[in-house]
Amino acid sequence: MNQEAYGGEVSRSFLESTLHLPDFIVNQMYINGVYHHPTFLYESLWNLAGVVLLILIRRTSLRTGEIFLSYLIWYSIGRYFIEGMRTDSLMLTENLRIAQVISIASIAAAILIWIYRRKTGQSAKKYLES
Repeated sequence: MNQEAYGGEVSRSFLESTLHLPDFIVNQMYINGVYHHPTFLYESLWNLAGVVLLILIRRTSLRTGEIFLSYLIWYSIGRYFIEGMRTDSLMLTENLRIAQVISIASIAAAILIWIYRRKTGQSAKKYLES
C-alpha cells in the first residue's frame, strides 16, 4: 500500500484477471510506469490464513508451546516464498536473500525445539489442559 514492499513486474491483466484485485490495489501497484506483485497483500492473506489454521489446530492434541512453534513454522514458510518475489531484499548470494536464510533457520529451530520438548517430556501437558 505504501509502495515500499512490492515484488517483480507483472502485467495489469495479471492483477485484474488472474488475481481479481480491485482497482484501488491495482492502481497502487503501478510504480514507476510498471505494475508489480502486491507482496504486502500476499503476506497479509498468508497471515490471515495462518490465524484461521492456528485457531483450528488448537483443538487438536497439541501440547503447550506448540501453537507458537506452529506459528513460527507457518510464518517462516510464507516469508520464505514472499521474500523471493520482492525486489528490495538484502541479498546474501545472487539468488538467496538474508530473510530467506532466517526463515529456513526459524523453521529448523522450531522443528528441533518441538522434537526436543516432546522427547524430554517438557511438553507433556496438552494445550487444552492448561
